[in-house]
Amino acid sequence: MHLTCHTAFSLRFGVLMPDQLVSKAAAWGVSCLALADANSTSCAVEFVSRCRAAGIKPILGISFWRDGQWLYTGLARNAEGWRELCAFLSKYSLEKKPLPTVPPPLPDCWIIYPRLCKPIQDFRKNELLGIRPQHVNRLFSHELRHHQHKLVVLAPVVTITDEDYSRHRVLRAIDLNTVHTKLTPRDLAQRGDRLLPPDTLHQFYKSYPDILRNTQRIIDSCEADFPTGLRINRQTFTGSKAGDYALLEKLALAGVTRRYPAGARFQRARLRVERELAVIRKQDFCSYFLITHDIVRYARAAGYQHVGRGSGANSIVAFSIGISDVDPIELDLYFERFINPYRASPPDFDIDFSWDERDDVIDYVFKRYGQDHTALLATYSTFKGRAALREVAKVYGLPKEEIDLLVRSPHDRAATDPKAAEVLKIAVGIIGLPNHLGIHAGGIIITERPIHYHTAQRLMPKGFPVAHCDMYHAEDMGLHKYDVLSQRGLGHIRSAVDLIKRNRGAAVDVYDLDKVKNDPKVRAMLKSGRAIGCFYIESPAMRGLLTKLGCDNYVHLVAASSIIRPGVAKSGMMKEYIRRYHYPHSFEYIDPVFKEHLGETFGVMVYQEDVMKIVHHFAGLDLDESDVLRRIMSGKKHNGDTFDRLREKFFAGAQVRGRDPEKAKEVWRQVESFSGYSFCKAHSASFAVESFQSLYLKAHYPLEFIVGVINNFGGFYKTEFYVHEARMAGATIHAPCVNRGRYLTELQGKDLYLGFIHVKSIAERTIFQLLSERERNGPFQSLTDCCARLDLDGSQLDLMIRVGAFRFTGKTKSELLWEKNAVFNPRSKREASHELFELAAPQQYFHLDLSPNHRSGHQLSAEQLDQAFDELELLGFPLCSPFSLVKPANETTAPGQEAALPAKAHQHVNGWGSPGQAGALATATDHSYLTIRAYFVCDKIVRTVKGERMSFGCWLDENGHYLDTVHFPDSLSTSPFQGPGVYRLRGRVAREFGFPSLEVAEMERLAYLGDLRFG
Repeated sequence: MHLTCHTAFSLRFGVLMPDQLVSKAAAWGVSCLALADANSTSCAVEFVSRCRAAGIKPILGISFWRDGQWLYTGLARNAEGWRELCAFLSKYSLEKKPLPTVPPPLPDCWIIYPRLCKPIQDFRKNELLGIRPQHVNRLFSHELRHHQHKLVVLAPVVTITDEDYSRHRVLRAIDLNTVHTKLTPRDLAQRGDRLLPPDTLHQFYKSYPDILRNTQRIIDSCEADFPTGLRINRQTFTGSKAGDYALLEKLALAGVTRRYPAGARFQRARLRVERELAVIRKQDFCSYFLITHDIVRYARAAGYQHVGRGSGANSIVAFSIGISDVDPIELDLYFERFINPYRASPPDFDIDFSWDERDDVIDYVFKRYGQDHTALLATYSTFKGRAALREVAKVYGLPKEEIDLLVRSPHDRAATDPKAAEVLKIAVGIIGLPNHLGIHAGGIIITERPIHYHTAQRLMPKGFPVAHCDMYHAEDMGLHKYDVLSQRGLGHIRSAVDLIKRNRGAAVDVYDLDKVKNDPKVRAMLKSGRAIGCFYIESPAMRGLLTKLGCDNYVHLVAASSIIRPGVAKSGMMKEYIRRYHYPHSFEYIDPVFKEHLGETFGVMVYQEDVMKIVHHFAGLDLDESDVLRRIMSGKKHNGDTFDRLREKFFAGAQVRGRDPEKAKEVWRQVESFSGYSFCKAHSASFAVESFQSLYLKAHYPLEFIVGVINNFGGFYKTEFYVHEARMAGATIHAPCVNRGRYLTELQGKDLYLGFIHVKSIAERTIFQLLSERERNGPFQSLTDCCARLDLDGSQLDLMIRVGAFRFTGKTKSELLWEKNAVFNPRSKREASHELFELAAPQQYFHLDLSPNHRSGHQLSAEQLDQAFDELELLGFPLCSPFSLVKPANETTAPGQEAALPAKAHQHVNGWGSPGQAGALATATDHSYLTIRAYFVCDKIVRTVKGERMSFGCWLDENGHYLDTVHFPDSLSTSPFQGPGVYRLRGRVAREFGFPSLEVAEMERLAYLGDLRFG
C-alpha cells in the first residue's frame, strides 16, 4: 500500500535504486508498489520490469513538486492515465511555467494530496487525501473522519534504513547548496518515509478499515499498461508498410546503379542489395532506413555535409541510398554486423554533421515528425569518486584545505579523523546515484503514438525537449535511436570549401571519393604523416603510426584507424601488425582460413567483423550467431546460456571440419582475448573517408584548409599549432587588425589575420560594433578616428592596442597608449560618423623621442619582447618564435657524441622555420645522443605493465618541425613536465620502423626573459 515510492531518480532526493527498492519489498512480502518519483518518469520501464519479475504489482505515477514542496501525486489507472500525467508534467516544463497548486482534470488518474489544499467537499471524483501513519490518531476528533471514502494510506517511501536517511540529508544539502546542519524539516523527507512490511503498515490503520479498503480499491483500479517492443516506434514513413518497402526498394536499386558501373561488381552489389532488402523487410526496419534517409536528404538540400558511420555503414542499402559513403563491397563489410535475426537491440545509424549545423537538422526532425512524437534522449550524470567526496565534504562544512587533503588520501584521513570517516562513508554511499539529467550526444527517438504514452519531456537550455529516459531505458522499451551527432572535422571541410570558392573561385568536390583517395599528393602526405588538422589522423600517436606503416592508401588507413585504439595497441596487436606489414613473409598463418579471410590485415584480427569472419569460416557458426558472440565478448550482452551454447558450437563445428583440436583452442583464445578490444570496421572506414577528404584539401589548398580548422576551433591541438601550421605552409601571420581583421580568422592571399574571437576578454559587442562601423563608413584612419567613431570601453580599447590591432598606424604600442590617454573620453558621447576634417592626436599632451636611433636597436627589441608577452597573455601564444623569448643557451653535444645539433633557425618577429629546413631528428643517427631545445605541444601519460607512469611527448623544434619524445618512468620522475614553454631535452635517438623519437634522459624548462608573468 505504498502509493508514493521514490527512487534515486527523484534527483538529489531519493536514495534507492529501483533494484534495491523492489528486492527489499519482495523480501518483505509487499504485493504492490507505486512508483511516483518527483517530477520524473525516468525509471518507469525498469521499475515495471523489476516488479513483474519479483511478483509485485507495479503502478505508475508521478509526484509533482514545486519549489521543493510536494503538491500532489498522480497515479495512472491505465495507459491513458500515464499519458495524461506525462503530458501534464511536460506541458509545464516545456512552457517554463510553475506547476499549479491544483492539477487540471485528469480523468484516467487518481490524484492524492499530502495535505488539504482546498475543502474536501470540493474534491473531484478522482481526488483523494493521503493520511500518514503518524497522523491516523488525529482523525478521532477531526471532521475528516466523516469523509473516509476520500482518504487513503499515505506512506511515502524514500529510504529503508537510517543510513539511507543520512544519504538523503546529504543529497538535499547538495541540492540546496548548503551545509547539512542548516537544513530545515521543510527541506527533508520525514524520517518515517520508509518502506514498511505490510503487517506493520496495516497495524497503523487498524482502527480505520475503510481507509485500508479505499486504498485497496485504488490499487485494484490501476494497471501499469506500459507498451514495449518495436511496435512503439514510428511504424511507417509513407503511411503503409508495403509503401515503405516499395520506396526503399526503388531508392536502393536506383542508388546501386548510380554507385556501381556496369559489370561483375555491379552484379555482385545488386544481389547483395536484394538480399539485404529481404532481411530489412523481414525485420521490419524499412521505416528506420527511410527516416534516416529523409534526415540526410534534408541536410544535403540545406548544403550540409554528413558522415554516415557506425555499424550501419556495413549495409550496401545504406551506401546505395546515400546514408553512408562507405562501400561494403570494397571493404568486405558484413551486413550481419548491423542487422541479423538474433540481434535483440535495435540497430542504429550514427550520422555526423558539422557542430554548427546539427541543431538545424534536429529542428527539422522535430518539425517533420512532430514534437508530440519526438524527443532527444537524456543522459544521467552520476556521482563519481572524488567529485562525490568533494560534494559531501562541502555539505559537512570542511574548509577547502581539508577537502583537498581528504581527496588526496581519503583512507589515511578517515583512519585518524572520525568526521573524515563519516564523510567518506556517505560519499561511498552516493557513488553511482544519478545526479542530474543531461542531453545525449545526439540520440533522437520517434514514436508511433504520442511520446507521452512512454515518457515525459523536459525542456533543456538548447531549446529541444528531452525525454525522461536515457539510451539504456530506451533500448529496454524497444525504441529505435537516431543518432544525429556533431563533430568539428566536418566543419573544417565545409569552411575550407567555402573559403576556396570565395578566395579562388574554385569549386571542390570532396565527394568524388575515387579522385580524393587516389590523389598522389594526398597519398604522399598520408605516408609521411603530415596530417595536422586532418580528422582522426592528426594526433601524435596516429601520425607516428602512419609514418611507421608508410601508409598510403585507403584500405590500410582503415586498418590504422582501428589498431590505434587503446585496446588493440595494449594487446600488442598493433606492433605485430606493423611488423607483418613490413615483413609479410616473416610469419605463418595459424590456419588457411586466416590467410584467406584476414590476408588484408596479415592474419591479425583488427576489426570486430574479423571475429565474425573467423568463427564463421573456421567453425561454421552462422554470421548472425557470430555477431551475437561478438556482442557478448564486447560486453554488450550478458554472458550466460547463449555464450556457453555458442562456445560449444564453435568447438563442435571445428571438429566437424577436421580442425586440429589444439589449433581450435588457440583460435578461440585469440578470439576471446581480442574481441573486447576490437573496433567496428565500418566505423574505421567512415573515419578514413573523412580523413582523405581533409588530406585532399590540405594537399591542394593548405592555407584555406588550416583557416577552416582554426575557424571551427581546432581539433586535437590548441589554436597556436594550427596557426603555426599555416606559417609553415607559407602564410604571413598577423595579429587581429581593426581594418583587416574580422570576428573569425581571415585569409587574404597569404596574409592570415587572426580573428578577434581569439583575444581573451574582448567582448562580442565590441567586435561587432567595430565591424559594423567599418562596414558602414570605411576603414579607420587612426586611433583618434576609431575613438571618435566608436563607443568603446577603455579596457576594451586597451586590449586592442595591446594585441596590436592598431599597428597599421605605424606607431608603437607605447605611443598608441599615450595617444589613447589623450583622445579617449568615455564621457563624451557622440554619434559614430566621419568627422568633416580628420582629427590629429593632440601632440601637446605628450612627447616621445621618435628619432631613428630610438625606433631601432635595443629599444625596438624591448618593444617586440613586450609585444610577444602581451600576445602570450591575450592570445595564449606569441606570434614570434617562442625560442626568442628564453635566455640564450649555448647547447653543444658532449665529447664523443655522434650527432651534431641542427642549425639554429632564423629568428624573426612573424615566426620561425620553413618547410625546407630539416627537423631536429631527421638527420640524427640511431642511438646518438642529442641536447636540443624544443617547444612543448602536448603529452600523454600512460601506465606501464607495472603500473608506473610514463609519458609520450610532442614538441616543435627550432626549425618549426614536430618531434616526438618518450619519457620512461625513471626519467619522468626525475625530470617531470612543468607546463607549456621551451625545454632543454637531452636523450638518445631511437627509430622504430623508420620513425625517429628521442628517449629523454633529462629535461629542463627554460625561463622566459624580461616578463614576470611568464618567467
